[in-house]
Amino acid sequence: MTLAGWGRYPRLDCRVRAPKTEAELAALVAEGGLIARGNGRAYGDSAMSAGNTADMRRFNRMISFDEKSGRLVAEGGVLLADVIAALLPRGWFPAVTPGTKFVTLGGMIAADVHGKNHHKDGSMASSVEWIELMGADGKVRRCSPSRNKAIFEWTLGGMGLTGVILRAAIRLSPVETGWIRQETIPAPNLGEAMAAFEARAEATYSVAWIDCLTRGPSLGRSLVMLGEHARASELPAEQRRTPFETPRRRSLSVPFDAPGFALNGPAVRAFNALYWRAGLRAEGERLVDWDSYFYPLDRVGGWNRIYGRKGLAQFQCVLPPDTARAGLEALLREISEAGQGSFLAVLKKFGPGRDGLSFPQEGYTLALDFPVNRKSLALLSELDRIAVAHGGRFYLAKDARLSAAQLREADPRVQDFAEMRRAGGARPAFASAQSERLDL
Repeated sequence: MTLAGWGRYPRLDCRVRAPKTEAELAALVAEGGLIARGNGRAYGDSAMSAGNTADMRRFNRMISFDEKSGRLVAEGGVLLADVIAALLPRGWFPAVTPGTKFVTLGGMIAADVHGKNHHKDGSMASSVEWIELMGADGKVRRCSPSRNKAIFEWTLGGMGLTGVILRAAIRLSPVETGWIRQETIPAPNLGEAMAAFEARAEATYSVAWIDCLTRGPSLGRSLVMLGEHARASELPAEQRRTPFETPRRRSLSVPFDAPGFALNGPAVRAFNALYWRAGLRAEGERLVDWDSYFYPLDRVGGWNRIYGRKGLAQFQCVLPPDTARAGLEALLREISEAGQGSFLAVLKKFGPGRDGLSFPQEGYTLALDFPVNRKSLALLSELDRIAVAHGGRFYLAKDARLSAAQLREADPRVQDFAEMRRAGGARPAFASAQSERLDL
């Protein structure tokens, strides 16, 4: 069948099987060149292999949950949405979550996902107690920070290239309600936005929408959105009896691929102007439900179709603290001058990174979506150059187009990862279209 990531670019004809048992999966591993695929929410080609893609969604059981510690043991094909549906009413919420709940636990671990709280709580690895991994020999090994540590570290962020994540134990965080105390801070330019992040570093969650088409004194104007899990005592009296009940959001959908002109420079500029004015009206603090704060795009089914039939390519880099301001300004100037704006431009602050091939490092990360066309691909190559020149690195879960040379220039850890795979037999047992493109 033809597969693609969430960006719908690139597309690849793949042989796909959906094993039901460990024995069936081990037989697929023995064929070589296998990559595990969850719910297909990685943006590019990291979860597809032309010759041997394993659909892991049948490994979808939640095995046990400890009400005292918040430890969940579950199979890798369990959806985050199902974890929330089962455990939020019992007072528990994921310690780390990406921007969609329609991802599998195995995919979250393989990408070592991060959320709006990385500056305080780190990446997915910080909440993983252990994983059970099927290796190149078909055997299953438990890996943790104290047992098979090296393979544990490489697997968190290893994009499925060290083996197949069958099961994991993760810790959730206790919460009193299903509501978030959100504070919106309009920032007239990039400098003010970064100052808001620094001044409010104690906030549990922080993220900014950034207008990437402004120039001059308004370059990088942003809406910084801080968040805290609301306590029961902070809810209106009528909601305290049912603190986990939140309004059901009306689902929307994009029924067809948008035409190319829908996301041209003038259209994105108009959208950004409207969004900025709406943010000004929302300045201050208010209660929002968990779904609206963490997963605003999940409400729109098939929102990736907005970018047209050719799909979208996402750019996400992280820049270290000493070069972040200059690097972000250079990126935003390049985007504004090219007129290839992104209306889904997101800025976050990261805390310290970790070992292995995990993406986050201390500094600031910028994520941008662009419709795939000749001009945007040329712009993305220039953004790559700017990021590397400022000490940046790239997020493999979003990548669809980097070259092996670009990746190694940005991240010297990649060579050690590739050598580890060769030495341990993970290559050629596990491979994806992305790993072949990047020579991993």
